Amino acid sequence: MSETATPRYGIDPYLDWVDREGLTVHEGYYAYLHKVDTKPWARVGVNAAVCHLKGRGDFSNLFVFDIPPGKATEPQRHLYEEVIYVLEGCGSTQLELGDGAMRQFEWGPRSMFAIPLNVRYRHFNGSGRERALLSSTTDLPMKLNAFIDENFVFNNPYVFESRVGKQAYYEGNGDLYMVRPGNHMWETNFVPDMDAIELHPWSERGGNSTNVIFVLANGIMHAHISEMPVGTYKKAHRHHNGVHVMCVSGSGYSLLWVDGEKDFRRIDWEHGMVFPPATQQFHQHFNTSKRPARYFASAVGGIRYPFTEGMRRALGCTTDGRGNAIVATSTSIKLGGDQIEYEDQDPRIHAMYLAECRKNGVEPRMENWFPPRQAAE
Repeated sequence: MSETATPRYGIDPYLDWVDREGLTVHEGYYAYLHKVDTKPWARVGVNAAVCHLKGRGDFSNLFVFDIPPGKATEPQRHLYEEVIYVLEGCGSTQLELGDGAMRQFEWGPRSMFAIPLNVRYRHFNGSGRERALLSSTTDLPMKLNAFIDENFVFNNPYVFESRVGKQAYYEGNGDLYMVRPGNHMWETNFVPDMDAIELHPWSERGGNSTNVIFVLANGIMHAHISEMPVGTYKKAHRHHNGVHVMCVSGSGYSLLWVDGEKDFRRIDWEHGMVFPPATQQFHQHFNTSKRPARYFASAVGGIRYPFTEGMRRALGCTTDGRGNAIVATSTSIKLGGDQIEYEDQDPRIHAMYLAECRKNGVEPRMENWFPPRQAAE
């Protein structure tokens, strides 16, 4: 290096790569993905964009792919993992395994799937009239910042045989592992309809909520889906950043705040709205629609491979020293956890929810957690 050259430091190889790729970047606290502006991206052969939202953290990002009618993406393979969710349209994904074998599955609105690590693949829009819109939460920032070599990430020939999974995992089937409420696992590679998959009770989170956690392509990417019945809302909780929360069905809003803040940040959501809460930012979800509301969350670090201490804590993969698991995000902050119980929440929160229910013609169903007089105020 020349003695007169300006030294570079504080480099973010991932952001440098985004600049070189010419990607359209969206920032902010949230994004409505149906209306995100996309532009041609040569690498994938279709219009695309990347979302760098405030709470994404160091490890993850979110791509949006807009596939025109009758078109397909260019073949891809890479060392980053991704969780793909279908926002609009119908089509198929074709995989070419390391031994040359091919696998293909068809998807539609609200399908979710994971690409096995470093498997070559393409997405095809099956409609001749409508676009297909896909979102993809990935760990690419972590991988590029770790290896500092895009050729290694995008042109690596190594075959990860343990990531492929059974044929049944590409047919909408999977294996259910009953662990404990909040941590029941569905192992698969493909969920045909996130609005239809069976969920399981998680009473600790409040509001008669249900959920299931996914193990996808035997990888480190996390995804789970939760449902709130009509007229209910969940308890506030907090965790590490990088967890992208996206509405699947119904509509409502979320409140976000950190300790010491007097006001809440409110995000109204419907299908296609996504936001990642920041580190240790309390967030609370409210269903104001006349049907059950579902949302799913995706992040780096799963229940099988938590990857970070933050995810290990969030998923209850730590112990109390006697071998008993601690489900920290559903343990009260009074007991060292990260959840605010209903009786401890700001009284403005329940009053706001009752007003929203009246506005939307929804009957509140929170009487099991609030005295009748309070619930009627």
